[in-house]
Amino acid sequence: MRLPSLQITETKGKGKGVFTSEPIAKGVLVEVAPVIVMPSEDRRLLDQTLLHDYIFEWGDDRSQCAMALGWIPVYNHAAPSNCEYFMDFEEQTMFLKTVIAIPAGAELTINYNGDYNNTKDVWFDVKK
Repeated sequence: MRLPSLQITETKGKGKGVFTSEPIAKGVLVEVAPVIVMPSEDRRLLDQTLLHDYIFEWGDDRSQCAMALGWIPVYNHAAPSNCEYFMDFEEQTMFLKTVIAIPAGAELTINYNGDYNNTKDVWFDVKK
């Protein structure tokens, strides 16, 4: 399930992103997507590939990882973000909801730290 007003478009400096052609109210379910759950051994291998940037920690103890299907891997990071993602470990799905009203033409973003309001640097912001 995904809102029909969404489209993937190039966004400056970030590659592709998800945008809306219509306004979306706060608290709206934007997308529900299945995930492919993988064990910790696979996660160590995936961390050595480009897929590292597209997998999510998974499970109550975060020892597994999951590749979200649908458009979830295309939503760009922002802190704070205008959407928040949730994980249903039992159903093996992820879903996104808006946390503020989003105007037509705007990019929908998630916070890669999990909590939409978390301002901690993510891995690509940390200076090496």
